[in-house]
Amino acid sequence: MSITVHDSFARLIDSDTPVLVDFFATWCGPCKMMHPVLSDLKERLGDRLRIVKLDIDNPANGDIVRQMDVRSVPTLMLFRNSQLLWRESGAKEVATLQRIIETHM
Repeated sequence: MSITVHDSFARLIDSDTPVLVDFFATWCGPCKMMHPVLSDLKERLGDRLRIVKLDIDNPANGDIVRQMDVRSVPTLMLFRNSQLLWRESGAKEVATLQRIIETHM
């Protein structure tokens, strides 16, 4: 799911359910490696987590990318109730991500 409108992004991260946002680029090798990791993570956590992929090269996402100061990809951010709980750039293993997310649940 891609969010292309800033207001939609603000509504999306204003949720009791944690939202993991994956800022990615289609040309990025480590970003491609994250796809199966995020699929596995979703399978493990189910409805306890929402995962959103946001393409940094989509011009409609430019304001969000700038506002969130995304400078490298992949960059992962975890939000709950509009609060940024965690942020890190680079590919991660599923067990590492699960541990990080569960500390914020």
